[in-house]
Amino acid sequence: QVQLVESGGGLVQAGGFLRLSCVASGRSFSLYTIGWYRQGSGEQRELVASITSVGGTNYADSAKGRFTIYRDNAKNTVYLEMDSLKPEDTGVYYCNDVNFPAAWGQGTQVTVSS
Repeated sequence: QVQLVESGGGLVQAGGFLRLSCVASGRSFSLYTIGWYRQGSGEQRELVASITSVGGTNYADSAKGRFTIYRDNAKNTVYLEMDSLKPEDTGVYYCNDVNFPAAWGQGTQVTVSS
């Protein structure tokens, strides 16, 4: 069973930068499309960015031009770089296999102050 561990969140001011990391263990996820999701307080979890096994990327409109997703398959790690952060980016960020989701990890909290 794959286990996902997210890290890198924190408290930043608007306009700031964070880099999130998602490390998978239990299976190699290099063959799978991995996504980063955000869940704001009282909101549903939404897909923010995803990356295919060959590096193709897709972003939610809110993330385009500000977020970059990339992966290091040798390290079983997917990253999400977030620039020009806005208060509305606040939430708990999770990673998971987009098409064959595993159990959700604990996520990492991102808080952007205005």
